[in-house]
Amino acid sequence: MLRIAALPLVLLAVQPFHASVGPLPGPVRTELTGEFWHAGCPVPLSGLRLLTVSYWDFAGRSQTGQLVVHQNAAVPLARVFRRLYALRFRIRHLSVSDAYGPRVTRPGDRDITDAFECRGAVPSPCSGGKSTGSWSEHAYGLAVDLNPIENPYVGCGRTRERTSAPYLNRSKLRRGMVTAAVVQAFRSIGWGWGGDWSGSTKDYMHFSASGH
Repeated sequence: MLRIAALPLVLLAVQPFHASVGPLPGPVRTELTGEFWHAGCPVPLSGLRLLTVSYWDFAGRSQTGQLVVHQNAAVPLARVFRRLYALRFRIRHLSVSDAYGPRVTRPGDRDITDAFECRGAVPSPCSGGKSTGSWSEHAYGLAVDLNPIENPYVGCGRTRERTSAPYLNRSKLRRGMVTAAVVQAFRSIGWGWGGDWSGSTKDYMHFSASGH
């Protein structure tokens, strides 16, 4: 009788999810002040928090990332990112240095997942304008953009990012694209998705407390 040698069972340890919330450290406050936050913004720096979470990068490795968010959104968003981690959803870049560091050190692919930025809402690519005259939800720290290249802001069938063009076809699911499970993770804390907007304008990267 042919005998087959037993193969050793190798168990791959999965890094557990970690999340923490804390006040903005001095260096982060310094990076924000000027380009990303200034006097007159709708939320003071004291109303923001640094959210640290585990995530999966595009190579399938567990990493630690950070977002600046509103103090009231930090703990709920930690629950969302726990779900994304369980889903093994891939995130390209997730760090405050990528989002707020010197321009020469920010990733050239512009595929940066981020949250707080004191700026106005960006008009639809249909309009070609640069401002809507109202604050973005990002200005309150109540919005998150996930993988903006794979999940573009589109209008009238076009996007401002040339490298996002292959992702206009949302029926072809690829790594880093928002799925129904990702949308549900944000819905579990009451946040809406820009991919659900009515009309031809969709913001597939965008999740916010108001849905706008």
